[in-house]
Amino acid sequence: MKRRAFIQGVAGAALLSACGSAKASGGTEITLGFSAWPGWFPWQVAQEKGLFAKNNVTVTLKYFDSYTDSLNALATGNLSANSQTLNDTLSSVSGGAKQTIVLVNDNSTGNDQIIAAPGIADVAGLKGKKVAAEQGTVDHYLLLLALKRAGLSEKDITFTPLVTDQAAAAFAAGKVDAVGAFAPFTTTALALPGSKAVATSADFPGAIPDHLVFDRKFVADHPTEVQAVVQTWFDTVAWIGANKAEAVGIMAKKGGVSDADYKTYDAGTTIFTREANLEAFAPGSDAKHLDYQANQIADFLLSTKLVDKKPPLDGLFEPKFVKAVK
Repeated sequence: MKRRAFIQGVAGAALLSACGSAKASGGTEITLGFSAWPGWFPWQVAQEKGLFAKNNVTVTLKYFDSYTDSLNALATGNLSANSQTLNDTLSSVSGGAKQTIVLVNDNSTGNDQIIAAPGIADVAGLKGKKVAAEQGTVDHYLLLLALKRAGLSEKDITFTPLVTDQAAAAFAAGKVDAVGAFAPFTTTALALPGSKAVATSADFPGAIPDHLVFDRKFVADHPTEVQAVVQTWFDTVAWIGANKAEAVGIMAKKGGVSDADYKTYDAGTTIFTREANLEAFAPGSDAKHLDYQANQIADFLLSTKLVDKKPPLDGLFEPKFVKAVK
């Protein structure tokens, strides 16, 4: 499984967007993509407990073992909506895709981690070491943020690009000195005796937000259906709160981990309330606000040459659906 990998621009974006619009106009069914991340597994609960149907919306969930494939599916019109990070949405938009964020699912508050082998006490100790992560992912981003705070840069380490599951396995096998990974693959990495997280997303509040992102034309053409999906999300969060044990069972099964392991992810993924969503969508000049984070991430994308130009933010954030939640 892979999650949260940046994609470069999408060639022929205008044509691909038109293809997605044509598909959407054929009916009101929503095809919603998601992949391995604790903040997105609630969609599985929504499906199994019939919560989409209660809001009179037809949703087909499509689970992706490869997160990158889900990004490409939305960009090429093969999904109505996808669960993805702000980083990846900005990358797609920079390449010409027309996408709109309608909901903040969560912020990563510890479930993205830089994990080091025994004998490495902190991020400064990574100097000269071999560090694996999936290139261009938010865990690569987290690594660079942590190195910068420690007065280092990527030039001070030997960066080893591996997809996340392979990176975690390589670290557990002692083939690299540290790894950047997200839950549930942090569990794999921490199986190495004596290993520990030397930096996590909790150290950089707001840096890694996760969203529900729609094709922009679908939002314009089907606002009622979009509203119903956003409403379903908050209904699902409420259901999970009232039925914790059953919900954990559903989500852990989808994630391929035990219920006990899944419970350890709770603190590392902060699910956003409606109020937190409204604050995030509001313009601001600190880490709580999406426009601020978008500009910070855009600078990262440019500096690492993951995009050729700064992505436009016009039409990217649409808070009206969260505002209308009952």
